[in-house]
Amino acid sequence: MEIGRMRNWRQRQVLVFFVLLSMPGVGADLGPYSVVEETERGFFVANLGKDLGLGLTEMSTRGARIISQGHKEHLQLKVQTGDLLINEKLDREELCGSTEPCVLHFQVLMENPLEIFQAELRVEDINDHSPVFSEREMILKIPENSPLGTAFPLSNALDLDVGSNNVQNYKISPNPHFQVLTHNRSDGRKYPKLVLDKELDREEKPEITLTLTALDGGSPPLHGSAQVRIEVVDVNDNAPEFGQPLYKVHIPENSNAGSLVVTVSASDIDSGINGRIVYSFFQPSDDISKTLEVNPMTGEIRLRKQVDFETVRSYEVDIKATDGGGLSGKCTLLLLVMDVNDNAPEVTVSALTSPIPENSPEIVVAVFSVSDPDSGDNGKTISSIQEDLPFLLKPSVKNFYTLVTKRALDREERAEYNVTITVTDMGTPRLTTQHHITVLVSDVNDNAPAFTQTSYTLFVPENNSPALHIGSVSATDADAGANAQLTYSLLPPPDPGLPLASLVSVNADNGHLFALRALDYEALQAFEFRVRATDRGAPALSGQALVRVRVLDANDNAPFVLYPPQNGSAPCTELVPRAAEPGYLVGKVVAVDGDSGQNAWLSYQLLRATEPGLFGVWAHNGEVRTARPLSERDAPRHRLLVLVKDNGEPPLSASVTLHVLLVDGFSQPYLPARDAAADAAPADPLTVYLVVALAAVSSLFLFSLLALVAVRLCRRSGAAWAGGCAAPEGRFPGPLVDVSGAGTLSQSYQYEVCLTGGTGTDEFKFLKPIIPNLPVHDTGIIQGQYSELLWLSSDLHAIWLIQTYTDN
Repeated sequence: MEIGRMRNWRQRQVLVFFVLLSMPGVGADLGPYSVVEETERGFFVANLGKDLGLGLTEMSTRGARIISQGHKEHLQLKVQTGDLLINEKLDREELCGSTEPCVLHFQVLMENPLEIFQAELRVEDINDHSPVFSEREMILKIPENSPLGTAFPLSNALDLDVGSNNVQNYKISPNPHFQVLTHNRSDGRKYPKLVLDKELDREEKPEITLTLTALDGGSPPLHGSAQVRIEVVDVNDNAPEFGQPLYKVHIPENSNAGSLVVTVSASDIDSGINGRIVYSFFQPSDDISKTLEVNPMTGEIRLRKQVDFETVRSYEVDIKATDGGGLSGKCTLLLLVMDVNDNAPEVTVSALTSPIPENSPEIVVAVFSVSDPDSGDNGKTISSIQEDLPFLLKPSVKNFYTLVTKRALDREERAEYNVTITVTDMGTPRLTTQHHITVLVSDVNDNAPAFTQTSYTLFVPENNSPALHIGSVSATDADAGANAQLTYSLLPPPDPGLPLASLVSVNADNGHLFALRALDYEALQAFEFRVRATDRGAPALSGQALVRVRVLDANDNAPFVLYPPQNGSAPCTELVPRAAEPGYLVGKVVAVDGDSGQNAWLSYQLLRATEPGLFGVWAHNGEVRTARPLSERDAPRHRLLVLVKDNGEPPLSASVTLHVLLVDGFSQPYLPARDAAADAAPADPLTVYLVVALAAVSSLFLFSLLALVAVRLCRRSGAAWAGGCAAPEGRFPGPLVDVSGAGTLSQSYQYEVCLTGGTGTDEFKFLKPIIPNLPVHDTGIIQGQYSELLWLSSDLHAIWLIQTYTDN
């Protein structure tokens, strides 16, 4: 029974540590402390604060804890006062069985900084169990001729208490034949022997009944009793005798049930029934009865079940050989169990931190203990982990190890580690245990958001609808959780004049960009800004990307005719001499388009004419030219309707009416008279603007031309200036005005310009070509070129208008 309790006690020896994550240290031993068993819960044992030299607040701030063996918390620590108290009623017999002294080992753990103190609590025995006999009645058969002083062993009483509280003495009820003596066994137990003091006479008294009492040494002493019935038998001269008084046998613990342990043998020289021997165990304990069995006829002792070295290391039992006459002899069997390496090491993880923050310096990840119940080399262990992991295994106090990081970890590199703790003993064969730990790495905001592109180019058609989705930006963050949750925002534009807040917006959650209002290509063709992506870490990190927005032109502007002006004033009339050859330049329609690209490519088309076939329009430059020679039959006035069309989709167009007057020359009567009604009507602002611009450009041109002519003429001797213009000799060194590429003039001309005075009109009076020494018959040819000079002025005016339109 005691051996069974010891085995159960050993099975409950599992040490569990709750430690913080720091390098452990070992403090001095405490105690020993003592307490009497059966003490009630809450009993004060000691003040650990005083023993450790710590104040009341230090016990709490350092996180003091009690770590006990087994699955029960026998002790509790009040960190506020440092008192060590009993947590539950202690039963020494349950805790330690027959082991003396009964010591409970525990540890005092300080978490911050980590420190471990070894301590022990001794549980003192009290006399709370009475001696008990396993047999309520013992029967002895004693021959009547037994000599005086013969001793007869009796069954001993069992007492769960230890020391002086165990059985100390035996006594027997008063009688004339026997007395009882107390003897000590090798294991310290006391057993009684019945000694014959007076000869027996079967015929006088065949049966004697006595009361055997066992007394312990407690105060007060407790006792237990059993009946001893003695049957006086007839003479049997010889008792059985064993060949050896002690059988010492070694057996490995992995022996199977039914294995032969030993064969005992006894002999009896009597004959007949008095010489027939029967073998049996003498007062076996429950553990012996469950473990061993004896063949009553052969004396073979075999195992009933497999023995376990870690539970019970030895068995001792008396074997009795009894003959047919009732005489018996005894021997002792000492069975020693040999250890074999049948227990793999055990790994108990006391503390595990998962997840652990990345970028942290060396940190303790886990604390674990290793145990092996085997003995010798079978119980020695070696611990290791995989070599390719950033962890290191460090030994701590006896059989304890800490798993620490070698370096700072990077969650983006690896977020999870599977650590295998391998523990191998030194036995033969070696046994190995593996324990798997999963270590997670928690994220730290150490990665800034990164856009998928350094710059984005978005194209938006003009006249878009408000809140139009024009594109998206996207950024990624290698972190996780809130550290990877991004928020998008617009940064102030580099150009402070750009109203970015009214142009675009960004969805803070997904980076979608929207145009807040319709864009106008003619007002804003492109703009750029930066988008920032910010994570939600602490502190927050951000990244930037450049976004360029290109506004795509739409054909939303019809062509605008600059010349002839369409301002509601008197129509502009082009003068064409009747002597003009085919291809003669009549005029030029000048138009512009506010769009760009092919939307601004203009083409010209003659829609309607007073006399079809007489005039034609060049499609690409708007020049109106004669298509055939003029005749006297052609009407003097012509009205041409010219269509200007762009190349957009769909195309837009504008039309202009051109008035042509066929004349024989460029004298004053052919110039159109000013309309009195037009003079009386208020001038249109655009007309006034164009007239002023034309007058300024024309004046500048004429002034330059006259200055140049005057310089040239002053160099000629005898030249005079008198109300007219004298033609200089020879040609000018070069062209004064060269308009090419616009299609207005195909060649350069030199003219002398004369203005009339006092006529009351702002028109040119006449223009005379400066061609010296020409014959009279050539003047008709040059007369036909007068109209070219008018177009020189009109082309310059058109060029200036185009430039002005473009600037506005």
